[in-house]
Amino acid sequence: MTNLLNSLKSGNWRALLACFLYFDTGFTVWVMFGPLAPFIHKDIAMTPAEQGFLVAVPVLGAAILRVTLGNLYQAYDGRRVALFGVLLSAVPSVVLLLLPAAPSYTLLLVLGVFLGVGGASFAVALPMAGSNYPPKVQGLVLGLAAAGNIGAVLDGFMFPGLADQFGWAKAAGASLPLLALAATALFFWAKDLGVKSGNAPRALGSFCVTLAGLVALVLAVHAGVFGAGKTGVLLLPVLGALLAIAVLPQRYRSVLVEGDTWVVMLVYSITFGGFVGMSSYVTTLLISLYQLPKLEAGLFMSLLAFIGALVRPIGGLIADRISGVRALVLLLAGISACDFAFAAWMPPLPAGIALLVVTYLLFGLGNGATFQLVPQRWAGKTGLMSGIVGAAGGIGGFYLPVIMGIAKESTGSYQMGFATFGGLSAVAFALVVVHRTRWLEWALPKESLAVVEAPNAIPAAALRVDSEA
Repeated sequence: MTNLLNSLKSGNWRALLACFLYFDTGFTVWVMFGPLAPFIHKDIAMTPAEQGFLVAVPVLGAAILRVTLGNLYQAYDGRRVALFGVLLSAVPSVVLLLLPAAPSYTLLLVLGVFLGVGGASFAVALPMAGSNYPPKVQGLVLGLAAAGNIGAVLDGFMFPGLADQFGWAKAAGASLPLLALAATALFFWAKDLGVKSGNAPRALGSFCVTLAGLVALVLAVHAGVFGAGKTGVLLLPVLGALLAIAVLPQRYRSVLVEGDTWVVMLVYSITFGGFVGMSSYVTTLLISLYQLPKLEAGLFMSLLAFIGALVRPIGGLIADRISGVRALVLLLAGISACDFAFAAWMPPLPAGIALLVVTYLLFGLGNGATFQLVPQRWAGKTGLMSGIVGAAGGIGGFYLPVIMGIAKESTGSYQMGFATFGGLSAVAFALVVVHRTRWLEWALPKESLAVVEAPNAIPAAALRVDSEA
């Protein structure tokens, strides 16, 4: 406890708290459609695949928007970028409160993209929090800031009960006081000490183009422009990612030619993608698989999200001690085993809940361990890499509910959905094992201590990236 307090005192804890609240409320808004989906389904007829697509759109929105929001953070003051993000995140709740009647499915898809701005806060909250602390505690600090995904706990507790009493559209308005709290903390406490580079007006333009383009792509997929049925939905993340990459400055695209970037992206698509994707879909899963009442399923969703969010800082702390590489070898193996166990067994309720609890523990620890690696490997580009790696996590979170919905609709069971993600986790595990020896050259704790002794030093790998940019 003393070490923890000393670590927090080594930087600006008020700025860290503001970043936590920003991400926490952003996450609450981001996955709001998850616990509300069963109530929305009563007013708007949806197939299982359409319901999966609805809760997946905000996840994808955050995934794609993180790239250009991270680019904007790299070029402009993080505090102002965060306040801008809070404003955009409030748009869906305001629209739903003001509508005189239930919205159409199409409008909900558009609002879902704006909900994604809340999840994109990750690309600003983490590097801004980290900029206020020395390198030796980055795993802990980034884990604490990212523990804002505990916001999903509020979704399960708050929205089902309000929707049951006042209707789901009015329940969405409950996020507005939370966003106001985050904005107040950001305004008075947030401080961005990160090094800035790039053109701020151009970065803002890139973000706006991505936001508008993503809305257009979602509507085009819904209209069947890219193929009827599942084809367009499965293509959407690829098209969105290409859009975001196209508007990035050339010097930042250089990190995408590195193998390390893609491996870390895959890992995060498993750990964070699993956390947010399952948080968006687990209410529907529990109702469909175990016939739980909607309110009880929402409470279980809150419990699982709380567990995953609570252990994320612990994952960062463990990674500070033994390195994220060693931690991820164990955690990815565990995630794969849990997915395959679910696919092979489709357990009864008590065992199913136990398996989900273990899986969420592994997700949370894996999230913290993954982001301990980012500032070590890409010093000087943490904002951009937070966006890119975070985007991969969001894309993983998009595919999970979509594939679960497709599996249920096509086979009548979720087995193929769990088996698919078990296989992907096994691939990520194998890749980390293959890269383990080389990564440990820069990821071991002694390396971060060396950086503290020479604050201006940048790892050789990062120098190579910057020289190519």
